[in-house]
Amino acid sequence: MSTLVKNVRDRNIVEFDKGTFDDWCVYLAKAGEIRYAPKDTEYFALLKLLGKRHGNKKLYDDFVTFYKPTTNLIDATVLNLITMLADNYDKDAEEVDIWFTVIYAGMVAEENKAFAKLKKRIKRLGIHQVLMEGLSVEAAAHYSRDKKWRDLDIEMWQRGF
Repeated sequence: MSTLVKNVRDRNIVEFDKGTFDDWCVYLAKAGEIRYAPKDTEYFALLKLLGKRHGNKKLYDDFVTFYKPTTNLIDATVLNLITMLADNYDKDAEEVDIWFTVIYAGMVAEENKAFAKLKKRIKRLGIHQVLMEGLSVEAAAHYSRDKKWRDLDIEMWQRGF
């Protein structure tokens, strides 16, 4: 049974449901489209595009604004914060609201994974790499594969998170 995260702008559904590994798979159903589980490469590519339009630092700083209060529970205050932040992106407001919500849900899912060591920080690493370090979408999406969590942890602390 799915769990609603947010009905973004009364047209786009972000929810958790059973996935391959657990019940914390994030699904998106945009208005009139079929529900699917977005991949990191999809939202990293969109963030890269939005960063060109609105500034990488602005986008990253807004991400950090809702990253900090993220826990293992969906919080209406954080969801409202995401919408408020998204409203500053003019014609891209709905897309930012959707994708920030997807990213937020992904971080909540990471916080709930029983054996995950890095939790939500793994999303921050990828977003930092794409927006602040200029890494390609593919490289950032696959960066942590086959790396030891302790090595990634050190890299994250060196970046300040």
